[in-house]
Amino acid sequence: MARTAAPPPWHLGSVIVHHDVKGEIRMSRFARRSALSVALPLALLAAAAEAAPAFQMPFPCNQTWSGQTRTNHNPQRSIDFNRSNDLGDPVVASAAGTVSVVRNLGNTSYGKYVVINHGSGWTSYYAHLNSFAVSVGQRVSRGQRIGTVGSTGGSSGPHLHYEQRYNGSATSIKFNGSTVYYYGTRNYTSRNGCGGGGASGTVRTNGANLNVRSGPSTSYSVVGSLANGASVTIQCQTTGQSVSGYYGTSNIWNRIGSGRFIPDAYTYTGSDGFVAPRC
Repeated sequence: MARTAAPPPWHLGSVIVHHDVKGEIRMSRFARRSALSVALPLALLAAAAEAAPAFQMPFPCNQTWSGQTRTNHNPQRSIDFNRSNDLGDPVVASAAGTVSVVRNLGNTSYGKYVVINHGSGWTSYYAHLNSFAVSVGQRVSRGQRIGTVGSTGGSSGPHLHYEQRYNGSATSIKFNGSTVYYYGTRNYTSRNGCGGGGASGTVRTNGANLNVRSGPSTSYSVVGSLANGASVTIQCQTTGQSVSGYYGTSNIWNRIGSGRFIPDAYTYTGSDGFVAPRC
């Protein structure tokens, strides 16, 4: 996951910041500058390269769609998806985030479209929809239904117009870490929601090991530890104690096994929200 930088600990007023990394000191409002407070901004700068969400195709697992890119497309880096009899087929969120736009432009432009804000400047667009399944301000998880394929707006037939944008500008689209083909038509098979609905993550600390807890709080017992850079499979996610870590402050905890939890603030998932089913 990639989040906006959390304020340095000495700016957090009366809030006690719990850094759940072995060897780190828990800090209160009376704490002063330390080696950690210097290292954290540097770590957040290094994390900027990981800002892009872990996008998947905007369709349910194992569906195959024809994706077309072309030089005269507007914007040029967008993609149009279609398949036989696709009118009314479900469209799902390609990454977790917050719905920022649900709008109907009538018979022009995008027609009915949805925009999801994934944080750190990243958004995704879903246009020419037939119907909506979300509302503005709603939190959505990757793979959650947001609408159905349609032919609204400036469309000559049912299809989904899809974009990934960074700071408002369309970027080359990536699914499952791979860039789509530019320019032309290719078939793509969705991996969105496959593998039992879980998600992948990577532990990110300032170098120390991360404590694994028996529950979603630092008050639970330590049942193990993970090295910086360790890969984990997130079975489900829940809310618990708010923790400040490598990716800012979050109350999301990731269950990586039976009775094994790690804070999302120390886990890279490609999103600042939920990416796996709720526990």
